[in-house]
Amino acid sequence: MSPVVQIEYCTQCRWLPRAAWLAQELLTTFETELTELSLKPSTGGVFVVRVDGEVVWDRREQGFPEPTAVKRLVRDRVAPGKSLGHSDKPAQDDVGP
Repeated sequence: MSPVVQIEYCTQCRWLPRAAWLAQELLTTFETELTELSLKPSTGGVFVVRVDGEVVWDRREQGFPEPTAVKRLVRDRVAPGKSLGHSDKPAQDDVGP
């Protein structure tokens, strides 16, 4: 069975547009690899991305994600050999001394 991605977002914070935009980015990138991508309304400032139930990004711990960072995390779980093109370039924070 192909992987399932869930984006849980806070309705009180009006984060639906952000969640929908990230969902679109992931569905466009992984159109053949994902079986399902769901948006889960929640409250309390939550913004969490899960792959098959495993948290890959939590706003409370990591801040708001850049789409390229989430794409890399999802790719590593659903299609490790897939190239993400320019998204595969390391971010400045990823570069060592």
